[in-house]
Amino acid sequence: MKRILSKFQQPNPLTITMGVTLVIVLIYLINTPFLQLMELKTLDLRFLYRGQIKPGADVVLAVVDEKSLEELGRWPWPRTVLARLVDFLSSAGVKTISFDIGFFEPDEKANLPILRSLREKMRNLGVVPDQVQSVFDQAAKEMDTDRQLAESLQKSKSDIVLGYFFHMSSQGITHLSQEVVKHRIAETDQSKYKLIRYQSQKAAATPFVKAYMPQANLKMFRDAAKTSGYFNMFPDEDGTVRWVPLVIQCDDDLYAPLSMQTLWSFRNYPEVLLQVAEFGLEKIQVGQISIPTDEKGKLFINYRGGPGTFLHYSITDILHDRLSPELFKGKIVLIGATAVGIYDMRVTPFSNVFPGLEIHANVIDNIIKGDFLTRPTWASIFDVLAMLVIGLALGLILPRIGAVQGAVVTQLILFGYIAFCQFLFTKYGLWINIVHIMLQLILGYTAYTLYRYLAEEREKKKIRGAFAHYVSAQVVNEMLKNPDKLKLGGEKLELTVLFSDIRGFTSISESMSPEDLVHLLNEYLTVMTDRVLQYDGTLDKYMGDAIMAFYGAPIQQSDHSARACHTALEMMADLRILQQKWKEQGIPMLDIGIGINTGPMSVGNMGSNIRFDYTVMGDNVNLGSRLEGANKTYGSHIIISEFTFEHVREQFLCRELDAVKVKGKNKPVRVFELMGPNNAAPELKRLADMFNLGVTYYRNQLWDRALAAFTEIAEAYPQDEPTFLYLSRVATLKANPPPDYWDGVFEMKTK
Repeated sequence: MKRILSKFQQPNPLTITMGVTLVIVLIYLINTPFLQLMELKTLDLRFLYRGQIKPGADVVLAVVDEKSLEELGRWPWPRTVLARLVDFLSSAGVKTISFDIGFFEPDEKANLPILRSLREKMRNLGVVPDQVQSVFDQAAKEMDTDRQLAESLQKSKSDIVLGYFFHMSSQGITHLSQEVVKHRIAETDQSKYKLIRYQSQKAAATPFVKAYMPQANLKMFRDAAKTSGYFNMFPDEDGTVRWVPLVIQCDDDLYAPLSMQTLWSFRNYPEVLLQVAEFGLEKIQVGQISIPTDEKGKLFINYRGGPGTFLHYSITDILHDRLSPELFKGKIVLIGATAVGIYDMRVTPFSNVFPGLEIHANVIDNIIKGDFLTRPTWASIFDVLAMLVIGLALGLILPRIGAVQGAVVTQLILFGYIAFCQFLFTKYGLWINIVHIMLQLILGYTAYTLYRYLAEEREKKKIRGAFAHYVSAQVVNEMLKNPDKLKLGGEKLELTVLFSDIRGFTSISESMSPEDLVHLLNEYLTVMTDRVLQYDGTLDKYMGDAIMAFYGAPIQQSDHSARACHTALEMMADLRILQQKWKEQGIPMLDIGIGINTGPMSVGNMGSNIRFDYTVMGDNVNLGSRLEGANKTYGSHIIISEFTFEHVREQFLCRELDAVKVKGKNKPVRVFELMGPNNAAPELKRLADMFNLGVTYYRNQLWDRALAAFTEIAEAYPQDEPTFLYLSRVATLKANPPPDYWDGVFEMKTK
């Protein structure tokens, strides 16, 4: 283990291959469209290598093929032809008849309007005897092909499912009023999902594939059918249809496709259940079958094979009694076109010319047999783990063999992984990522090969990696830009230093196990350090549970005082969140004090010729440390010096706590409590104003006024600890007045 870990301390084959691996993992997590498309192409190849599988016997197709067009005439046919087809299938005992054909307009083959016009003209001329009227009526009835088809649908013993489509964009329907659109939407009520279970109110806002308006069948056909479903299909960017949406949202309702409605009718299932979570569609339940979809309700189609995998029966053969009715008994019959000239052809993994009708058949058969093509929930974790394992294997194997052998090993890993993924796909219908592993192997081997010829760059990276252990990344970059800084010594600059420390850490550490203590401290230091780095501070060092950071170097910052103050306030905000979390977990509560000071300091590389640190030194650094400790005296959390206050007084709300002489200093310093940004809550500003007034009375030895002022604060803000400190001081000084030379300065005896 030590040997493996040591390999990460400098650039080498292991770090290079693992670096490439992490990049590939990041690309994988970003989910780039190009690689997504390439992965879909590998999915197509997996279908081809798997080959055709036999579909179930429940679905057959009655097709408008080239033979039917030759014998029955050019499409579209008079609807009397479809009426005869429905009559035959119904008498044959078909369970469900489903149309991948829309009846959106009156039959253009019917000459009924011409007949009616002729009858009216003859009646106006008085040349239509009563005995001829019945002839006209009979002819009109025979020519009303729409009515004949509607009657066939109505009297059919088979369940009738009609198809329609949704307008997926506003193009072409912008001229319609809202009332017309709502009326059109109401025409497809039959295909709504009626049983939808939302886990929360947020789940109700889940975005599905959205449509603008349906194009429903004529009312006479809708009234005659049992139900209907949309037959929209959505190819991927390369034009291939690999999935179907089992849910489309139009207005506020969710609609089912033709395939789902057909299956529902065929199996006499209860209502289909949609279970919607906040992330999207959780599941679709049809009877005892749970259909796996993505969060938008898309089902990847497990294609059975190429065109003709399902039984196709030419409509002309059916109508000319060339087929036995037993072929259709108890089945689903999908009616649609397979003739190329009718242009209902799609691109699928098996073929570039694939009937859209047969796609519906594949979806229905998928659900009946339950052999779905799925990308399991663990697939992403598996993909990432596979990348990490392969990256580690390359890093350990390649250095031990030559370039040619390395290429052979890389190819063996690649082909072995592809074979494994193909096995999972063929045997279990599982879709595991291939493209990113291919990319990782290619880039990993290429990077390793280049590494062998870049010894000089390798040494440079070694130096960078070594320095990164001792100084911040900013310092390393600055040193690489200015090599002269790689020497001992420093320069004097005005900077701001920040110290933070945990109060009572010793007693807390005694009550916890070493493992729990380390975990707690690491969690705390990680959050606090992130805040320092967020405001471009330089993390100087950790001193046990204390943090030292400074601002303004090595990158100059004109607002270094404000950055330190922002950091302190954010640290306190983060601490409150951590405290709530620790409270819920039963972990001892940590509290901290922060001290900030601004002034001239020596900054640079301090240490020996062998090892040195980039740090700050000087009296002003020591003062920052003392101010952190002063929080214990005042019961405050953030104390800044008067020098910092002068830089930030316009940006932050502060109150003057005292004038103090810190331990080791003779000159007093005014200190302030940093309370918040300048736009803090009015109550906080009121507290600061009242407190500042009390301190003014205190300094002028107006004990009664000071006592009254701090008493009022204590009543209004009973949690304000500095107020109670001053109440105690005022009471003491009032009882024992100070000498005439008293200047109100408080001398701190401890650090």
